[in-house]
Amino acid sequence: MKQLAPTAFALVLAGCQDMPLETEAADTVVRTPTNENLRLVRGYRSTDDDCQITGETAFTVDFLDDAADLVSCPEGGSAAQSLVDMYGARQVAETGGYAVYSVPRR
Repeated sequence: MKQLAPTAFALVLAGCQDMPLETEAADTVVRTPTNENLRLVRGYRSTDDDCQITGETAFTVDFLDDAADLVSCPEGGSAAQSLVDMYGARQVAETGGYAVYSVPRR
């Protein structure tokens, strides 16, 4: 019986090989926030932008504004500074390695 255990284990592992993921649209970039405070939706200026449109969560609800976009950028990168320079973004919070900005639409 003990001789069958390694064989059975090998068969189980063989059946657990990775399944191919469904292909996503080529322009879709999925980024996972470093914590649960942010819901990053998509790139702000382009699909591969480090600064991401940020959706509503319990953390962000007080920063949402109908006249501005809520955008989160990784802290310490040039993407955040360019957001400030190009659009007059105003930093409203920091969390989990991200700076959160309010970017006026008008």
